[in-house]
Amino acid sequence: MSEIKIDKNLDIRGVVCPYTLVKSKIGIEMIELGQVMEIILDYPEAAVSVPKAMENYGHKVLKIEKINEKEWIVQIKKEVED
Repeated sequence: MSEIKIDKNLDIRGVVCPYTLVKSKIGIEMIELGQVMEIILDYPEAAVSVPKAMENYGHKVLKIEKINEKEWIVQIKKEVED
């Protein structure tokens, strides 16, 4: 499998809900259709709520990965214009 090209990195460590979702939504609005945004976060609830919300908006969740005890990486592909 080829490497996924990341077009935008969004570091929202230290941010809690609902701001994790707000920042993620603004981030996805800033990229072009077909591009990929990688989010790094450390709020456990957001590791579930952000990907679910992005799917509800019509985007594709490519990866949700816990990278250490407190942090996750979420990769979202923009599938629809906001």
